[in-house]
Amino acid sequence: MTDLNLTYGKARELAASHYENFPVVSFLIPRHLRNDVAIIYWFARTADNIADEGSMDANKRLKLLDEFEKSFNDALSGIIDCEFSHALSVTIKNRNLTTSLFTDLISAFRQDVTKQRYDDFREVMDYCKRSANPIGRLILQLFDIRNENAFHYSDKICTALQLTNFYLDTFNDYKKGRIYYPLNELEKFKVSENQFEKRKINDNFRLLVKHNIDRAASLFDDGKKLYDYLNGRLKYEIKWTISGGEEILNKIRKNNYNVLYKRPTLSKNNITKILLRSFLNK
Repeated sequence: MTDLNLTYGKARELAASHYENFPVVSFLIPRHLRNDVAIIYWFARTADNIADEGSMDANKRLKLLDEFEKSFNDALSGIIDCEFSHALSVTIKNRNLTTSLFTDLISAFRQDVTKQRYDDFREVMDYCKRSANPIGRLILQLFDIRNENAFHYSDKICTALQLTNFYLDTFNDYKKGRIYYPLNELEKFKVSENQFEKRKINDNFRLLVKHNIDRAASLFDDGKKLYDYLNGRLKYEIKWTISGGEEILNKIRKNNYNVLYKRPTLSKNNITKILLRSFLNK
């Protein structure tokens, strides 16, 4: 039998070492939930790395994702072959988490391996529904918030965060063969895929990015209705997270929508200011 405390500790170390703009397990997460947040992060990060990191071909990635999902399902059935899957199964049982949210994440990572273009925004939203929204719902469930309206507004926030990540990673994603800007919008704004390759930014390209940035900002605004269902530390954590996403969008605006050369990040000073705003803006 694995030492759960040791395994959760490893998951916390992983979460602490893999963040850019915000800590995954911040001090705003109550101590009794930090192991649970960390092991959920382990699950998402591990599956994401299988789909995205290294030089494996698509078939190898899909095979490993299948094995990862099998290990997850086996752990839920009491068959333990991975200490982390075991810890996650304990968290799922103790916190009464919805298991389909985890398999939704895996389905999104599989899609990253096989799908590189999106015909319209509806397809992008379907991806976000599985790649990002499950995380928000799991966090709410950890805090025993299971209200459908709360889930709805959480989905808005998580989709906006996923979209924000797409826009700040525009060129990095293109180098991996992916464009998350809908093809019908590229056509609408008269932007060619060649502009991504050549890193050619003109007025049309800026209008395309602005359109997408404004839409993500609107989703953040809609998602703020989630505050009505929150209190205490979680409310500040969500406000902090939204403010961070909005600050990234603002940096893209200030860079005149230049997402092919400049990848905005948040400095420690930015993060401190955002945190203070989260506490002061009740």
